[in-house]
Amino acid sequence: MKDSYKLWQVLLAILPKTLRYSMGIKIDSLFVEVIEYTSMASFLEKSEKLPYLKVAIRKIDTIKILLMIVWENRGIDDKKYITISESLNEVGKMLGGWSGQLIKSASVKTSA
Repeated sequence: MKDSYKLWQVLLAILPKTLRYSMGIKIDSLFVEVIEYTSMASFLEKSEKLPYLKVAIRKIDTIKILLMIVWENRGIDDKKYITISESLNEVGKMLGGWSGQLIKSASVKTSA
């Protein structure tokens, strides 16, 4: 997530002002929230992590949609959009895998 955010910071600096101070600020805020939720989840007991991961995943999905809108409005070029999208997809896969492991672990405990 940290690497995705670093990519975003580079993009935020080059966004046109009309997008930077609207969509850009919202996307930046969502990035920080995802970092916050994943950080909290990493320090919680296993049984308490899932709600935080679900929120982080929803926020990643929102970032992807907002980035697509920025790209469609020509705020970033194709190459930059692809780079950050691939990075966010990787983050989504990792969070999804973490969430899946927790769900699987919880279902094993309840069926035992």
